[in-house]
Amino acid sequence: MPPFESSPEYEHGLPESLGVLLVNTGTPDAPTPEAVRRYLKQFLSDPRVIEWPRWIWWPVLYAYVLRTRPERSAAAYRKIWTDQGSPLLLHSKDIANSVQEKLSARLSGATHVAMGMSYGNPSIEHALEAMYPQYIRRLLVLPLYPQYSGASTGSVFNTVSAALQRRRWVPEMHFINHYHDAAGYISAVAASARDFWDLHGRGERLLFSFHGVPRRTLDQGDPYHCQCQKTARLVADSLELEEGTWHVSFQSRLGREEWLRPYTDDIVKSWGAEKLGKIDVISPGFSADCLETLEEIAIRYAGDFAAAGGGELRYIPALNARDDHVSFLSRLIEKNVAGWPEASPDWSLSEAAHEMDKSLQRAREMGAER
Repeated sequence: MPPFESSPEYEHGLPESLGVLLVNTGTPDAPTPEAVRRYLKQFLSDPRVIEWPRWIWWPVLYAYVLRTRPERSAAAYRKIWTDQGSPLLLHSKDIANSVQEKLSARLSGATHVAMGMSYGNPSIEHALEAMYPQYIRRLLVLPLYPQYSGASTGSVFNTVSAALQRRRWVPEMHFINHYHDAAGYISAVAASARDFWDLHGRGERLLFSFHGVPRRTLDQGDPYHCQCQKTARLVADSLELEEGTWHVSFQSRLGREEWLRPYTDDIVKSWGAEKLGKIDVISPGFSADCLETLEEIAIRYAGDFAAAGGGELRYIPALNARDDHVSFLSRLIEKNVAGWPEASPDWSLSEAAHEMDKSLQRAREMGAER
């Protein structure tokens, strides 16, 4: 076993702080086949993502997927890439910066917010390393996946746990594994739809499109499907939508295995065949816009809808760094750190400094050099 990692330049009496790790899926470093191949290799090597036995999956991954998919995926990424880089990374950083600003204003103690990606950069490990010099003694982990899935939230837990296993001083930790039915989240999603309709008018139907997962995960006890259904129902209730005007579907399937149904592309094509004029698609499972929303839905599915005989498919943007989204995430974090010193209304910098001075003095009296 390698030696445990010690706090850098450790000294008694150093100020402790709270760390908040936000996590999203990740993105390639560039819209090129080489960068996409590196990203897909990491992503599709995760046993939480692909649960097949390795002896079956490795030949498929290396002999076929990593030879054929990077070029197609890179072309898709180029359609949405910005001058500043990946939309997912930019939106995720905006969310983290905005949450940092709100928590700094609302919490009494020192709080450090970092964004980590399950795959690609900045990695979860990198985000935790950046926190280490801040003497994080308490850590809250918030994957930005409203609905729990073993392939997403479960994978974050594995990665964070593996990184912390190498630490000599493991921080106290809270892990939030879902918020699919939280009132603030539902309110923010509904408000985003209302804002869109105020500007563009309402389509004839609203489709809630969630990322798909293999059907067998539902049979094996994963709550993702049920949580997606509940999210959509609560948002539809908030919007006072009539039955038959909204539907739930699942997108982005991989391979030939059956995934959660109905599939988004099938629904879109069938609605096009009905000659509907305008439909709206919203994706409450994505906290930030990314390839699956900006290219798959807003470009590809919009083309499928029109080709099948429909009019216009309008994509309602993800919550991204909307103020109501950031406010909800900040309140969720505050609720989960209640009882920790940084969230205590009685905590003060001067009192904490006094306690650290006393701790340092006691350590020196006992012979500590630092």
